[in-house]
Amino acid sequence: MTLLDLWLSRSIPMCLMLQSLVLMALCFPSASMCPKGCTCLRGDGLNVNCSHAQLKEIPSELPPDTVLLRLDHNQITSVPARVFQGLNRLREINLSHNALEMLGDSALQGVEDTLQALDISHNLISLVHKDTFAQLKARIHMGHNPWHCDCALQQALRGMFYNHESAGQVLCKTSDLQDLEGQPFLSVDADLCNLAKRTTDYAMLVTMFGWFAMVISYVVYYVRQNQEDARRHLEYLKSLPSKPKKQDDGEDVSTVV
Repeated sequence: MTLLDLWLSRSIPMCLMLQSLVLMALCFPSASMCPKGCTCLRGDGLNVNCSHAQLKEIPSELPPDTVLLRLDHNQITSVPARVFQGLNRLREINLSHNALEMLGDSALQGVEDTLQALDISHNLISLVHKDTFAQLKARIHMGHNPWHCDCALQQALRGMFYNHESAGQVLCKTSDLQDLEGQPFLSVDADLCNLAKRTTDYAMLVTMFGWFAMVISYVVYYVRQNQEDARRHLEYLKSLPSKPKKQDDGEDVSTVV
């Protein structure tokens, strides 16, 4: 065997191995790209599965080509502002069965155009910002949360493309209207924003009336107090002994004569 044949016999397997490694790197995400506690599988895009991973917060470094993100059955308490920004292919987020309490206006910023499904059911969410779902086109599962039915929630649902379906899942745990507690949000006929405005106007009116009544009471008290002091001073002056009137000298002289 010549030296050339020996070199070729060793180089060809090495080339094939390198090609295999390159293909694996292209077809499968590296372990360093996948968040800790999660599994990453490539199907119709990259599926990142972080279910039952005992996470307390959303991983900060998610693969940019993530299509499906499962974060259900964890102890996540909040969705930071713009945490999903940069995930330009993200189509589905599952955040169900966590401990979320509210959603801010920038929680879903950056995925408004691509997101198709969002599951935030079975959480502790009671409040949302009125602009949380403003640009979102996704179908949202939002049932089994202790919702507080107020103006902000009404505005948030009005801005959603599929607000009827989502609103049907919302039960009012608490509300600005006591009659709505325990009722479906779709049963709300009143404009809660105008109700809140009227309530604020009434509160301001009552406050202004209270201040006005207090000022009037003070003025009346001040006038009465001054009248009483003036009366007492006048009575005191009257009680003083009067001085005898001094006669003129001329009158004294004429009297002696």
